[in-house]
Amino acid sequence: MKKTVLITGTSTGFGRAAARLFASEGWNVIATMRSPDAEKELVHRDNVLVIRLDVQDHGSIDRAISEGLARFGRIDVLINNAGFGLHGVFETISRERIQEQFDVNVFGVMDVTRAVLPHFRKQKAGVIINVSSGAGVFTLPLLSAYCASKFALEGFSEALSYELASQNIVVKIVEPGGVTSTDFVKRSGDEAARNASIADYAPFIAGANAVFDGLKSARLASSEDVARVLFRAATDGSDQLRYVATEDIAPLVRARRETSEKDYIAFMRSRFMPRP
Repeated sequence: MKKTVLITGTSTGFGRAAARLFASEGWNVIATMRSPDAEKELVHRDNVLVIRLDVQDHGSIDRAISEGLARFGRIDVLINNAGFGLHGVFETISRERIQEQFDVNVFGVMDVTRAVLPHFRKQKAGVIINVSSGAGVFTLPLLSAYCASKFALEGFSEALSYELASQNIVVKIVEPGGVTSTDFVKRSGDEAARNASIADYAPFIAGANAVFDGLKSARLASSEDVARVLFRAATDGSDQLRYVATEDIAPLVRARRETSEKDYIAFMRSRFMPRP
């Protein structure tokens, strides 16, 4: 029997690349998105079910899982990919927007996971892959809300992995960063443009943005590269918890995980706290 993967957020970026890759590898794919009526490509693949799932709409989660099971009979892997990033000085971001950041990046993942777990327990197997970020390992200025949501996702995923191991369900975390072929950067920029400006932060923002511009120019990874890591995590048969998906962030990940706290903080301050 073919294996089936359910992927959230397949309209763009990592989710779309993953849907294409899994389908090309012969998997059944439940490709979920908020606006499936606008999808023109994935709907033409026989082994892909394109269906609405908005992680902020509990009813749509249950319907997507039910229809996916009706179509393919089982779900073997869940990839929680849907998410977005708020960009800007914390003081300028409204409470409502931060609540939405957590509703999508954290509570949405929890709700989709909770909904699929009874099926995984019944079949005594399943893999859950949560798409985190380098910003779930190390923090960056102007991304405080996004970092907070991804740090929460990492903690949730790690703790959940211990619980679900008792049910033969494996939890994994994929950590991408520095990807060019995704509209995440554009969306983050749009968010920053909507935020009210505070003149006191202007010199710092200018300096920090100069650092980010330098990082952008060095980006080499693509959404397809991340999709390949997602596929490996789904198929390698291991209980490995974390996968660093792009080489661009590897130095920062090593700095966080392999150096002393003092050395790490000094390194990050020297790199990401430009003086006005």
